[in-house]
Amino acid sequence: MGASRPVLLLDVDGPLNPYMAKPHRRPDGYSTYRTKPRSWIAANPHRPEAFVRPLRVWLNVEHGARLRALPYDLVWATTWRDEANEWIGPPLHLPELPWLDWPDDHAKDPAGIHWKTRHIVAWAAGRAFAWVDDEIGPADREWVAAHHDGPALLHWVDPRLGLRDEDFEALARWGRGR
Repeated sequence: MGASRPVLLLDVDGPLNPYMAKPHRRPDGYSTYRTKPRSWIAANPHRPEAFVRPLRVWLNVEHGARLRALPYDLVWATTWRDEANEWIGPPLHLPELPWLDWPDDHAKDPAGIHWKTRHIVAWAAGRAFAWVDDEIGPADREWVAAHHDGPALLHWVDPRLGLRDEDFEALARWGRGR
């Protein structure tokens, strides 16, 4: 990753997989993928792997090219961790990306911020970043502004819709103009 380019921290569920869309009504431009990540199998410890139902994910293959065209170094910032490279990246034609490793405990933060926020700021260590997630709120923006020494864009994405044209435009604009 080049230090001169900002980082785009990508959450999967919400921005890339609009999981909150109406059940059985895939959003336009999305295809259905069935996945069985190791973490999904581990979350079902009382079932043999063959009997663990696959996880449904909706992905828009066009998002891969659009993400690669943005002026950022891409990094997974998702609970999928390294499994995003196995299950999410290939359908989107993304190369293997670095990923943030989270603590297993996603405890409520005492400052009322998202459990990822402190970890992202520590990982970025002053480097410019944009973070797309469906769980970002005003408290996260305030905390990052007070604790991160570089430019940062925290961009909320509607989990019913996933990334849309206006999201890509906002990310491109911020990445070029920061």
